[in-house]
This record gives sequence, C-alpha cells and structure tokens, in this order.
Amino acid sequence: MHARLFDIDTALVAPHTVVRRFRENEGEALYNLIQDNRSQLEDHFPKTMEEVRDKESAEFFVRKMLAGWLLQKEFAFGVWENKSAGLIGMIRIFRIDWRVPKAELNYFIDKGHAGKGLMSESVKVVLRFAFHQLQIEKIAIRTAMDNNPSQRLARKMGFRREGDLRADFKKPSGEVIDIMLFGLTRGEFLGI
Repeated sequence: MHARLFDIDTALVAPHTVVRRFRENEGEALYNLIQDNRSQLEDHFPKTMEEVRDKESAEFFVRKMLAGWLLQKEFAFGVWENKSAGLIGMIRIFRIDWRVPKAELNYFIDKGHAGKGLMSESVKVVLRFAFHQLQIEKIAIRTAMDNNPSQRLARKMGFRREGDLRADFKKPSGEVIDIMLFGLTRGEFLGI
C-alpha cells in the first residue's frame, strides 16, 4: 500500500444530500436502510447482506468501514437526505490500488428515493472527492447486466463501457452471471 497522509473532507455537500463518512453508532440506521431495501439489494450486494444480519452486526460493519477509511483501504459514505436528515443510501470507493492509483465504486439508494436524481448528485461529489482529493487516476464500476439503473447512472456520470466480464459474479441463488465493466479516468472527469 502506498502510505500517504491525506488532508481530505469527511463530509461532501450536494444540493439535496450530505454524503459523509459513517460514524460510530450509525449501524442501526444502516441496518434499517438495508432491511427496507432487502429485495433490491440481495442479488447485487450479497456480501453486505451477509455481514449486516442484525443491528449489532450492522454497527460492527460501520466500524469496519471506519477502520478501512483510516487505513485508506476504502472510503465508505452514507448518503443523508437534507430534508429528512435520514440515511437514504451508501457509496463506497473500494478495491483501491494505490500503485496506479485506481479504485472501484459501488452505490445503492433507498427504493423510495430512487429516480429523483439524489444518487446522481451524490455520486458526482464522491467522484470529485476521488479524483481531486485522493488523486485517483481511474474509477471502475461493475454492474449486473440487468441492473439498468446502475448502468444509466454510470453513463450519466461519463463512464464508458469497457467490456463484459463473463461468469464473474455469483448471486446468492448460486447463479453465476456476466458483469458489465465501466470506467472513468481523472482526465475524462476533469474534461482534460
């Protein structure tokens, strides 16, 4: 790992959301969000679903994400709606390879808040954070072939489809599926 001390923000402000690092004692809010969206998350976030089984395991998961942030292994953000101050989603920068540097991005939003542009504005501020503050050169998004909302968001943010990864992801049902790979470089994001 490339040891580097960053002077980085832990809260990012978008027009209708605050995207910030999780804090201790927010496991219950994450647990409730995941429970409310279990049916849409099961196939796309099986490891998260496996780790967040109850309120206690959710708190442990939050603290693990905090440790990952401090160790610069991942940067996990909760997406908090300005109007209600409630947790409505999560965005993670993970699988960071500091040698390039490059990373992957994943995200989900509460089904009641989907389609309103909230995740788009939140992902945009996280991309700005990744490219400006972390100096990441490239961000990748892996998404299932049938996850049209994620594909639309990736394209809206300027990501290009780089190819398909055949038989790359196993659903909890045991089905092995193909994945679409999208990529965005720092130069593309900054308009260079």
